[in-house]
Formats: sequence, structure tokens, C-alpha cells
Amino acid sequence: LPLKKPGIDAIAVTYGPGLAPALWVGVNFARALAVLWDKPLIPVNHMAGHFYSPLLQVEPRISNFQFSISKQIKNSKLQIQNVSFPTLGLLVSGGHTELVYAKKHGKWKIIGETRDDAAGEAFDKVARILGLPYPGGPAISAIAEMKLKVKNEKLKITLPRPMIATNDFDFSFSGLKTAVLYLARDLGKKRTKKLRPSIAKEFQNAVVDVLVKKTIRAAKALKVKTVLLGGGVAANHELRKRLETNLKKELPNIKYLIPDTRMAGDNALMIAIAAHFTGKKKAWNKVHADANLRLSR
Repeated sequence: LPLKKPGIDAIAVTYGPGLAPALWVGVNFARALAVLWDKPLIPVNHMAGHFYSPLLQVEPRISNFQFSISKQIKNSKLQIQNVSFPTLGLLVSGGHTELVYAKKHGKWKIIGETRDDAAGEAFDKVARILGLPYPGGPAISAIAEMKLKVKNEKLKITLPRPMIATNDFDFSFSGLKTAVLYLARDLGKKRTKKLRPSIAKEFQNAVVDVLVKKTIRAAKALKVKTVLLGGGVAANHELRKRLETNLKKELPNIKYLIPDTRMAGDNALMIAIAAHFTGKKKAWNKVHADANLRLSR
């Protein structure tokens, strides 16, 4: 079908990191549009999109939530917030958990990352252990917020906080997931189901404790002016609230930016805003997918 040429300057496309087949679908489609419309391409690191997603402020013009999220965003006023450098970004998703330091736009350095499972991946795996639906993040968050009193149950659920006291900014969530697995095996299916809200709450608290502690420590050490929270797990209410509370308490002069919850997951707008700040235009045949792309430059 013929596509009308839009009034745009360039086409931004995610070229990594991620699953190679999925990346190539997007890259090849963008390359085809670039040829059809005679427009340059701007290859964008997917994690750069998450880094910049908190800068996009969404002011709804409609309040009817019967509309789809895409229609809500389309009918909203979009504004870009200012960011003061140096900046620290906590990027937490299903595939990545990173602390990213930026001296200026496009000048990034990963100062800490997960050594095994990403936080979002751990949420998904623990949800499966507890018999909760996919995606695990929202499911665990929802059941953790249920203030259910378990009758005649005196067991106090306690899970480890992996690497919370290590002298670095790295993370590890594989052991935490395994601790939940062993706990569920020891309790048995019936008791695990009964204690599911307590287990979910303790697991979420363990993840949030580590993420917040490491982020605060890094922000202090690097003397940053802004802290950003991005990635799919940035939609987690407990993480958003606890990071804000601790920053206000320990670093009250730091600016704290979080994405609209509708913008926390993967979306095209975050790729566009990353392209706006850091993108370099390229010819269509110079853009290739890179599944193992890193954010550091």
C-alpha cells in the first residue's frame, strides 16, 4: 500500500540490545521507510530510550480511561523536562538492571549492572513459582499490596538482599529467586498459595531495598544533580515511592525524574526522545541490528 510521506526530518529505530530477530524486523522496516520516504535513519540504543523516558511529561487532554493507552497518549500534551548533569540513571527492565552515569547527553558509563538475572526477569520467574500470571511485575506488585491477614500463620517470611552491602554498584537477583523457589518447596503448594501475599511482598521489598540502597550510594559517590528511573520495572509503585522517599531524606537537593507509568515499558516515544538528544543521522544501508549493544561510550 502507498504510504503518504510525512513531514518528518528522520526515522529513529532501535538497533539493540535485544533479540536479534526482533531487532532486525524493526531495523528492516525502518530502512524500507527511509528508502520510500527518502529520509535518514537515526539508530538508537534501546537502553538510551529508557534513560530518556522520564524526561517526557504527559499531560492528558482526556480523562476517559476507556480509551486505549495509545489513544490516551495521542490525545495528550507532551513536554520534555530539563535534566541537570551529571545524571545517574537506574534502568530496570526484564533484560537489564543497570546504573548509568552521564556527564552530558550521549556520554554514558555503566557503573553497575546485574551479574545474572535482571530485576524484571526475577519478578517474572518468582511470579511463575507463586502461580501468578505473566508479566510477573504487575502481578507481584498487586498481590503484595493486598493487606491480607493470614489466620493462624506465625511464619515470618524473610528473604535475602543479595549484594546490598558489597563495595560496588552491581546487582544479583538469581539467588533471591532461588530462595523463593526453595521456600515454596519447603512450604508445599497449599501453604505457599496461602502465604502468597506475604511472599510476594517480601520479595518485592528485597528487590526494592537493593535497588534503592545501591542507587543512593552511587548518587552520593558521584555527586550527581539528577536521578532518573527508567525501564519496565519503573512502573512499580513501591520502587518509585521508596526511591523518592530516600532521595528526599538523604539527598534533598537532587532532582528525581520518573516516567509516566504508561511510558515505563517499551515504546516508540522514548526512542524518539533519545534520538532527539543523542541521535546521529545515517544512510539506511549503514544501520544494522546489534543484539549485544552496550550503552557505554
